[in-house]
Amino acid sequence: MTITDTHSHIYSEEFAQDRKEMMRRAFENGVTRIFVPSIDSSYASKMYAMEAEYPENVFLMMGLHPTYVKENYLEELAFVETELARKKFYAVGEIGIDLFWDKTFLKEQQFAFRRQIQLAKQYKLPINIHCRDAFDEVFEILEEEKSPELWGIFHCFTGTYEQALQAISCNMKLGIGGVVTFKNGKIDQFLSEIDLKHIVLETDSPYLAPIPYRGKRNESSYVVNVIKKLAEIYNVSEEKIAEITTENSKTIFGI
Repeated sequence: MTITDTHSHIYSEEFAQDRKEMMRRAFENGVTRIFVPSIDSSYASKMYAMEAEYPENVFLMMGLHPTYVKENYLEELAFVETELARKKFYAVGEIGIDLFWDKTFLKEQQFAFRRQIQLAKQYKLPINIHCRDAFDEVFEILEEEKSPELWGIFHCFTGTYEQALQAISCNMKLGIGGVVTFKNGKIDQFLSEIDLKHIVLETDSPYLAPIPYRGKRNESSYVVNVIKKLAEIYNVSEEKIAEITTENSKTIFGI
C-alpha cells in the first residue's frame, strides 16, 4: 500500500531530536511519498537537505507562506522566482492568504498570492493553497486567475460543502488531514458527497495531529489515521483510499 502525504513540514524544528526515526516510522507505515511545502527563504537549506537525504521519497515545493509575507515580501518573492528558475520543484506552495493571525499585510498577501499563481502558470506547476479565515479573499483571486493552466491542492480544507465545490471548480483537489477526525471538524458531515477523485491526503506535520494524537506533534506516519476515517466515511477499504488518493496526487504533481 503506497500512501502519499501531500503536505508535511518534515524540516521543522519540531523534529530536530528524532527526524530520522520520524521518517522511518512514515516508511514503515507505507508513507513513502512526502511532498514538502516551503515557508520562506530561511527554511530552504533545510528543505534541500531533506531532499538530498531522501531523493526517492521527498518532493519539494517552492513558495512564500502567507503568514511570512512581511515588509521584505518583494525580496522573498524574488527568492522564490530565482529558485524556480534554478531547480526542479513539484508545486508552488504553500501560498495563499491567512487573516487569522494578522490582517496588517492583506494587500501584500494578495499581491504575493497572485504573483505566485502566475509563476506556477509560467512553470506549468500546480499550486498548494493555504487559506485561513480568508475564503472570500482566496476565491476572489482564484476566480480571476482561473484557467486550464491553473490547478493544485486546497491544503487543509476546512470549508463548507459549497466552498468545496467552488474549490473543485477551480481545478483544486481537497487536501484532507487530521481535521476530518475531529468531532468539531465538520467536513466529515458532507465529505461523502464529494467524489474521492477530488481528495488527497495530508498531515501538515508537525501541526493538526489527528485523533488520537490531537494536541500533540503530528508526523507523516499519522496519515494512516486519516485513511481510517476516510474509509469509514466512504465505506471503502483503507487500501482503496490509499490507492485513489495516491493516484490523485500523481495527477496533481506529475510524479
